[in-house]
Amino acid sequence: MSLTSRRSRIVGGALAATAVLAGGYLLAAPDGTATAAPATATCASSVPFVSGTEGYSSFRIPAVVTTKKGTLVAFAEGRVGSSSDSGNIDVVSKRSSDGGCTWGPLSVVADAGTDTADNPAPVVDPATGDIVLVTCFNAGNVTEAQILAGQVTAAQTRRIFVQTSTDDGHTWSTRREITDQAKLPNWRWYATGPGHAIALTQGVHKGRLVVPANNSVAPAAGSTDTGAESKYYGGNDLYSDDHGATWHIGYTDDTTEGYSNPNESTIAQLPDGRLYVNSRDQNGTGPGNRVDGYSADGGTTLAGPLHPQDTITTPVVEGSVLQVTGPHATLLYSGPADPASRAVMAIRTSTNDGVTWSAGYDLTGLPAAYSDLVQLDNNTVGVLYETGDAGANENLTFTRVALKDLRG
Repeated sequence: MSLTSRRSRIVGGALAATAVLAGGYLLAAPDGTATAAPATATCASSVPFVSGTEGYSSFRIPAVVTTKKGTLVAFAEGRVGSSSDSGNIDVVSKRSSDGGCTWGPLSVVADAGTDTADNPAPVVDPATGDIVLVTCFNAGNVTEAQILAGQVTAAQTRRIFVQTSTDDGHTWSTRREITDQAKLPNWRWYATGPGHAIALTQGVHKGRLVVPANNSVAPAAGSTDTGAESKYYGGNDLYSDDHGATWHIGYTDDTTEGYSNPNESTIAQLPDGRLYVNSRDQNGTGPGNRVDGYSADGGTTLAGPLHPQDTITTPVVEGSVLQVTGPHATLLYSGPADPASRAVMAIRTSTNDGVTWSAGYDLTGLPAAYSDLVQLDNNTVGVLYETGDAGANENLTFTRVALKDLRG
């Protein structure tokens, strides 16, 4: 079944869903419990961010979480001058109290002036209910290629920040820099997520916050490489055992053999307590453009190097994984299903903890790129993803999907 026809329109400045479904629902809290949400009409989809509106040329890089109060908080990069990865970029958010059908006003969460604040990686702390958000920074007048090649100063290069909301995403603390805790001296590029981070719900590290990330390493002394070659990309994670107060570098996978080159990463905790890691393969030689692996110690190390995941075939692009809890428990992956271009947003399922993946459930046949998955209740998930008629960067659409449809 395709949801291509279930599209939303903007009416009188407010978002209105074209397909309206029935009644109230239960929202799954980060600790797996269900909390009552308002008994209100639900919908098939909505469009919280439209490029060229609200002071931004483009909205990209989605992330979304459900708070303990049942609120959806959606994040994006608001790009001021263009859709470019460089320049004046803010991290922005919107909130929804009705399961993603309508959205409140835009809020600027991280503003670096004319510089770049990007790569939102939010997580709800199950102990406190706070939203912890990790983001990145670089000077607005430098490019990723220059950072990879080591052609920037310490002030211009990639830096990492954390901030917290204690009031369900209404307001945010001032950004606090954690670069010295999160980034090794020989790493040049660095990016969190993008997409949601996770809180561990079981095992000896229960309560740990784990943020998927990626980095690049500098070439060895005497090499003629610049560092901008794809083989210098690597994957890593960050973790905090004190609700985001301090951070530690966990696993790293940054060998430079050129077979697999992990980049943007996503993580889920499996029912057996292990972590499943799935990453964009940045021009490696694997046929599917994805690599994956496992951690048995809460993200501190990997059980083995990330390896090609050939049952997911996708362009070189970000993806999202989510371990669904409840009666329809399963592992999900979202990303474009067209191997040749960023198009056909789909959700795949795995019944064996990510060893193999289904062919996919198509949400749209349109251009589509980055995405993030969130559990809405025991029967429903949501996907916030980049899409549009003429290109993938026209808007961020939020689509609700019944879990029974994915399993059928």
